[in-house]
Amino acid sequence: MDSAVALVQAYLYANGYFTLTEYPVIEAGRREQYRTTTDIDLLAVRFPGAGRLLARSSGKRSREETITKVDPALDPPNDCMDVLIVEVKEGKATLNRGGRDRSVLRTALTRIGVFDQDDERGIIDRLLDTGTARTAEGPQVRLVAFGSTHDPKHARPYTVITLGHALGFLLDYADEYWDALRTAQMKDPALGFLLVLMKAIRQDPALRKKLAE
Repeated sequence: MDSAVALVQAYLYANGYFTLTEYPVIEAGRREQYRTTTDIDLLAVRFPGAGRLLARSSGKRSREETITKVDPALDPPNDCMDVLIVEVKEGKATLNRGGRDRSVLRTALTRIGVFDQDDERGIIDRLLDTGTARTAEGPQVRLVAFGSTHDPKHARPYTVITLGHALGFLLDYADEYWDALRTAQMKDPALGFLLVLMKAIRQDPALRKKLAE
């Protein structure tokens, strides 16, 4: 997996999203020949009220804790499922032509599988116009671009989040919930590396300043 995609996946995971990475878009050609035209860096889904339960060994519910912290930059709705179609770049945060291609967007909506096919055209139209589409009784869908840089003066019809912001959120998240997370066995490579990084920082706080520089 691409390193930038792994970082964004870890960031979305910490914010309560289920993710699917590098999903291939397959096109049917002549004579039943198929080819992969591109891939979708990330599809992410978050259900309202999602959180991480920290249960107590005593079994007393009164002593349980639920982590529900969400980055305001994502601002997911509280009353419906939030679906993100995500493109990740190591350079400028932007959606390329493929990320705004109707067939690619239809592939993403079909993979999620909770949208009425009759509504697809309207959803895609709104996504292309504003970057967000809210269905009448179903999920909200958004286009999101991650990258190292972006020009805040250049308005874009989709959500933009920098990789630096994502990393900063993860560091703050790990710091705030360190007592619980330090014992976790993370199989995700990005989250596992983050925990190793946090252990080093907590032993030498000057490292965080160096990272910020």
